[in-house]
Amino acid sequence: MNVLTEKLKEALSAISPIIIIVLVLNFTLAPISGMLLGHFMIGAFAIVIGLAVLLVGIDLGVLPFGRHMGSSFLKSNKVWYVIVLGFFLGFFVNIAEPALQVLAQQVSSVMGGFLSTTLILVVVSIGTGGMLAIGVLRIVKNISLRTVFVVSYGIIFCLAIFSSSDMLAIGFDASGATTGALTVPLVLSLAVGVASMKRDSKSSEEDSFGLVGIMSTGAILGVLILNLFVRTDEVTGVLETQSVQTNSLLGPFIAEFSTVAKESLIALLPLVLMFLAFQKVKFHLGKRQFIKIFVGFIYTYIGLVLLLVGANAGFMNVGNIIGQQLAAYDSKAIIVVAGFILGMFVILTEPAVYILTEQIEEITSGYIKRKTVLLTLCLGVAFAVGLSMLRIVVPGIQLWHYLVPGFLISLALMFFVPKLFIGIAFDSGGVASGPMTATFVLAFAQGASDAVEYSNILVDSFGVISMVAMTPLIALQVLGLIYKIKSKQSEREAQA
Repeated sequence: MNVLTEKLKEALSAISPIIIIVLVLNFTLAPISGMLLGHFMIGAFAIVIGLAVLLVGIDLGVLPFGRHMGSSFLKSNKVWYVIVLGFFLGFFVNIAEPALQVLAQQVSSVMGGFLSTTLILVVVSIGTGGMLAIGVLRIVKNISLRTVFVVSYGIIFCLAIFSSSDMLAIGFDASGATTGALTVPLVLSLAVGVASMKRDSKSSEEDSFGLVGIMSTGAILGVLILNLFVRTDEVTGVLETQSVQTNSLLGPFIAEFSTVAKESLIALLPLVLMFLAFQKVKFHLGKRQFIKIFVGFIYTYIGLVLLLVGANAGFMNVGNIIGQQLAAYDSKAIIVVAGFILGMFVILTEPAVYILTEQIEEITSGYIKRKTVLLTLCLGVAFAVGLSMLRIVVPGIQLWHYLVPGFLISLALMFFVPKLFIGIAFDSGGVASGPMTATFVLAFAQGASDAVEYSNILVDSFGVISMVAMTPLIALQVLGLIYKIKSKQSEREAQA
C-alpha cells in the first residue's frame, strides 16, 4: 500500500499539468461543453489510478522478467537463440504497447480503414522485433552503437526517398509510439540484464542504454517497407471525432471498457505465457519470487486497461476540440505557443520517462541527475510540439524539413559525446513519446490541422510524435557535451 500511495502521488503530479492547461484554456481561449469537460475529468481520474497501478505492476513483474530474460540471452552462446528469442520478445511486447495501439487506431480511422489497425500493429511489431534481436546481438557481440545507428538510419533515409509523405510521417510516429509505458521498462531491464553479465563494468554501464533506440528504428523500417507494396498517395485524411452528445457521464467509458479489456488481455497474454514457459525451462524461480512477478503482470493489466480507457474516452475528443478552437483564431501564433507549453508538460505524464530517468540515475550512481534529464526532455519536447504546430499553420513546411537535419545533427553528435550519452539520448527519444503523446497531443494536432483550411490532416497532423521522439536525441547529446566539457575543466583544475 505504501508503494501504491507513492505511485499515486507520482501519477497525480504527472497528470496535474495537463488538467490545469485544459481548465485554463476552457475558461479562456477554448471553451468546451460541460459534458465533455466531465468526460475529461473522469478520464484524468482513470489515468491517474491506471498509471499508478501500471507503475507498481512494472516494478513487480515487467522489470524482473526483463532482467531474467537478459541474463538468459548472455548465458547462451548460440546466435540463433539470441535472434529468434529477441524477435519474438520484441514482437509480443510491441503488440501489447498501449501507445502503439492508440496510434494504429488513429491512423486507421483517419485513413477511413484503408490500412487496418491489425496490419499496422503487425507490420510495426515485426520491424521492432527484428531490431530488438539485432540490438541484443550488438551487446553480446560488442558491436559499436554508433555503427548500428548510422547503418539503420542510412537505410531508413534511402527508403524515405521512395515513400509517400503520409507514410513517412506515420513511420516516424510509430517509432515513437512503439516505445511506451510497457515496452520501455521491459527493454531497459532486458538491456541491463544482458549488460550486467559482462565483465567490463564500463562497457556494462554503456550497454545498458541504446536498446530502446535501436528497437524504435524497426518501426520506421516496417512502415516504409510496407509503403513499397501498398501506396497511399490517393488516400484522403478525414477527422472522425466520437459523438459527445450524451447525457451519461460514464457512458463513453463503459462502452470503451469491454473492447480495451479484451484487446489488452490478448496483447499481454503472450508475455505472460512466455514468462511461464521460461520459468519452467530456464528461470526456476522460487515460489515467492514467481508469485510476485505473476501478480505484477496482473497489476500491469489492470493499470493498462484503466489508462487506455481514460485516454480514449476522456482525452481524445478534448484534444481534438481544443486544437480546432485554437487554430481557428486569426493569430496562428496562439496554436504554436499553446503547442510549446503543452509539449513542455506532457512529457511529465509519460510513465516510461520515470522508468528511464530512475534507471539513468541508478546506473550512473547519481552522476547524471534525474531532474537534469527531465528538464532537458521538457525543453526538447516543448520545441517538438511547437514546431509541429508551426508546420500545420505555415504552408510549405514539410516533415522532412525537420527530420533530415534533425537526425543528421543527432548522428553527427554521436562522434563527439561520451558513449553513455548516445544510448541515453536515443532511448529518451523513444520514451518521450508514449500513450499520452499518442492520445492527447496527436488529437490536439489533428484538431488544429482540421481547422486550418489548407492543411492536410493525414500529412500534417501525423509527424508530431516523430518530432517528440527526435528532439531528445539532440537535447540529451548536447547535455552530454556539457558534461564532457565540465569533466575536462574539473580535471584541469585538479591538475593545476
